[in-house]
This record gives sequence, structure tokens and C-alpha cells, in this order.
Amino acid sequence: MKDSIPILVETEWLAENLDNSDIRIVDATWYLPTVERDGIENYDAGHIPGAVFWDIDAIADPQSSLPHMMPDETTFQEHMKMLGIGGDHHVIVYDNMKMMTAPRVWWTLRVFGHERVSLLNGGQNKWSAEDRPLTTDAPEISETEFRAIFNSSMIRSVDDVLANLRTSNEQILDARGAGRFDGTDPEPRPECRSGHIPGSQNLPFNDLIDPQMGTVLPIKELASRIQAAGINDARPVVTTCGSGITACVLALGLHLTGRHDVAVYDGSWTEWGGREDTPVAS
Repeated sequence: MKDSIPILVETEWLAENLDNSDIRIVDATWYLPTVERDGIENYDAGHIPGAVFWDIDAIADPQSSLPHMMPDETTFQEHMKMLGIGGDHHVIVYDNMKMMTAPRVWWTLRVFGHERVSLLNGGQNKWSAEDRPLTTDAPEISETEFRAIFNSSMIRSVDDVLANLRTSNEQILDARGAGRFDGTDPEPRPECRSGHIPGSQNLPFNDLIDPQMGTVLPIKELASRIQAAGINDARPVVTTCGSGITACVLALGLHLTGRHDVAVYDGSWTEWGGREDTPVAS
């Protein structure tokens, strides 16, 4: 029987396990398109020793016009081999964005059947605040075997969400800020309309993160904030956001509170708000 893999690991634990050959560390830093910086620049400037860079925009469906959509199994397997991630490795994912982007990679690995994955609580922000080492050296990558098995139950398409407008079988929870949700703030992608999916609830993703430490809030606080957003235990939850990144922060929060009936709308508002045949509320 394999050992139990925690959802979160702390910086102290990772510092003690940097030389553990069963571990693969992944830097999943990603920036919004409005920010004149990209994740590889952050990685090259200094990363946790042993970490490889996971390019969220590249490990995606190359045929889709939407950003960083889930790839097919073969594409994903090839990327994992290039990163040196094997099926038996315990993957530790972090970012330098106070937990904004790493959960997307945590979710993606699980979508493709890899359950041996944890998030570094607080990420590089907390690691650096504790004066732990960074390096500019890229690790040597060994050949690995990785078998991807796509779990479609963890992902929703635009057609799924449109169908749910009629059935209301699932609750929709939006991770964007309140201004974007209610349509008073502009979208970072100008081609998108403003507003939200009719019937959806709003819980900005950063409401689940400690603003000083960049760590995930305690489970009781997560549960309280999720409930206050109007989400109950009676129906499954589909999380959404701007482009499928921070929706995974909400999926993480729900998962930590014991919810396993959670899926992510992959296209999120970039798809929904960018189409003319999808209804919008504000």
C-alpha cells in the first residue's frame, strides 16, 4: 500500500526532503497577460533547488484558441517525461504568487491520474521569507515513464455549463474578484464581455489565502467562507474564473474541506465571456 500523500506540505518538510530522490519539485509561477513578466523569468532569477519550470501555457492543448486548456493524454505524457516526472514520483508544486497558480498544476496532475502530488503551502514567498536557499541552476533531468489517464469527471466544458443552466444540478462558484463578477471592473482580456454566468456565486480566490503569509487558511475558515459564498453540501460544485487558473484555488479549498464532488470549468470566462451565444448576468 502506498503512503498517504498530503494535499499541503510545509516549507520545513520540503527543506528536510530536498535530497529525496522520490520527490520532483515544480515551479508553477504564472502571470496574468496584463503583467509584463512571465514565469520563466521568475524561475531563472532564482528557484527552489531541484525545481523544474512548469510552463502552464505550454503544457496545454496546442489546437485550442483558448489559453492553457487541458491537453490530451499523449501530449501530457510527453511533457511529464521532459520534466523528469515519473508515475511514482511525489510531485511538490509551488509558485511565487501566494498560491495563485500552483493549484492549477496540482489539479492538472490529478486530472491525468497522478495522485502523488502536494502543494508547498506558502510557496516561494514563504520559502524566501524564511531565508531558505534559492538557485539559478537547472537540475539534471533523467528519463522517466509516465502514463496519463484523463479523468473527465474533474473538468467541465462550455456545453456542460450551458446544460447546467437548465438543470441546476451543480453549483457554479466564480473565483474572480467582485468587480469582475458583477461587471463593474473591466476584464483583462478586452474581447470578453463583463459579468458572470447566470446563477453562479462569487468567492474571490484570494479570500482563501492568508494575505501576509501566502498560506492556505485553516480548514474551518475555508469552510466558513465557502458557506458564506452560498455554497451548500447538497449539490456538486463547478469552479470557474478568468481562464481556469484560480478556479483551481477554489477547487483546492473545497477539497481541503472534504468535498470531492468538484470540477473545474476549463475554458472559464475567457471562453464564456468571449462568445456571443452564452448568457451573461451582472
